[in-house]
Amino acid sequence: MADQSVKKIDSSASPTGEMGQTYLVSGTKASMRLWNEAAGEGGEMHTRPYETLGYVVSGRVEIHIGDDIITCGEGDSYLVPDGAERRYKVLEDLTAVEATAPPAQVNDRDDASGK
Repeated sequence: MADQSVKKIDSSASPTGEMGQTYLVSGTKASMRLWNEAAGEGGEMHTRPYETLGYVVSGRVEIHIGDDIITCGEGDSYLVPDGAERRYKVLEDLTAVEATAPPAQVNDRDDASGK
């Protein structure tokens, strides 16, 4: 029988990734992380082997997905498909919560070289 217990995670003890993300909680099929990043930071186009669903708590971010560009601000949600070529540019100091499926931090899926 599958584990059916409810878990509470103390975020002060949560691990952080190479890009500064805080891994909040992880299951076998999805995980959740906190993304805090200063304005102006970003990276090159890259792909990731997971789907990303995000919610902007504060700030603004420009997300390039292939040839499309969307800008998300406080209260906006976004979806970046698994394997899609993407790039992020933080326009205003950003706090976002993201869910990834499968979990980003497993099997080096969140390797910082693609940021």
